[in-house]
Amino acid sequence: MIHVGDCLEVMRGMAAGSVQTCVTSPPYFGLRDYGVAGQIGLEDTPAEYVARLVAVFREVRRLLRDDGTLWLNLGDSYATDSKWGGSTGGKAAAALHGLGGGGRNKTATGLPDKNLIGIPWRVAFALQEDGWFLRQDIIWAKPNPMPESVTDRCTKAHEYLFLLSKSPRYFFDMEAIKEPAAGINNYPPQGGPVPGAPAQSRLRPAVPRGGFDGKTNALPGREAFRATSEKRHKRSVWNVATTPFKEAHFATFPEQLIEPCILAGSPAGGLVLDPFMGAGTTAVVAERLGRQWLGCELNPEYAAIAEARLRVAQPSLSFGDVA
Repeated sequence: MIHVGDCLEVMRGMAAGSVQTCVTSPPYFGLRDYGVAGQIGLEDTPAEYVARLVAVFREVRRLLRDDGTLWLNLGDSYATDSKWGGSTGGKAAAALHGLGGGGRNKTATGLPDKNLIGIPWRVAFALQEDGWFLRQDIIWAKPNPMPESVTDRCTKAHEYLFLLSKSPRYFFDMEAIKEPAAGINNYPPQGGPVPGAPAQSRLRPAVPRGGFDGKTNALPGREAFRATSEKRHKRSVWNVATTPFKEAHFATFPEQLIEPCILAGSPAGGLVLDPFMGAGTTAVVAERLGRQWLGCELNPEYAAIAEARLRVAQPSLSFGDVA
């Protein structure tokens, strides 16, 4: 279901404890004027921006089940006198986020020019202070970052994805997101040692050299090795390319970034919430993975984009209850 309106007001009318997981990416600080009254992201200071997000996610926490989680993607901003101070800097930030005009420089932080504001961590620590359990910072590494013209720092090629929980014990399906290991004994499927690692460096000795064990039939003077698992726990650096969505003139979640969040954060049939729905990527992935979903979007034009996208992805869906 898509709710059109202010997400805070919409969520206040929802039943507590009904949502399994929330996967979302709020508007970044100081990057874009979405042309709708009440939007988040154009506050005068980072403190005001953080306070508004804390209020939103306090309501999200009320909606979550006791074993629920929040997966929160945030980009950073720079203190700058230029028009844009986004996570990728200057004109590149405007191009990446579809900034055509009407925006304002909102990085009036009191910091000297060129300082990285640290928006993601300011929000994460504020949520922690408000009662959330800050469980992990996941790095979204972009193999195709937007080029930058700056010459006194590295090109920005990552964003943060925070995992927060309502309680110390929560639903998390690690098996659903395990990654393929390099193969039996951690060798690549095509053969040969793992690139960058000495041969057999990841094999686990089962019998010391020179010993004998009837269980393994190891010969004296040789080592016996046992095979490691074909899968491993998912790591905290996710390499996911950005993917354009031509119908939307703003940045959208890559589906590959959202999929592990939904798989790990909810069982089949669980309810997934996105209070900043945008183009509806969270709903598209949730629908594909057999989860229920609901979303809020302040801008009616963007809600229409999300609805059209969902109709293409799932033609059988009914949108008679779009609010």
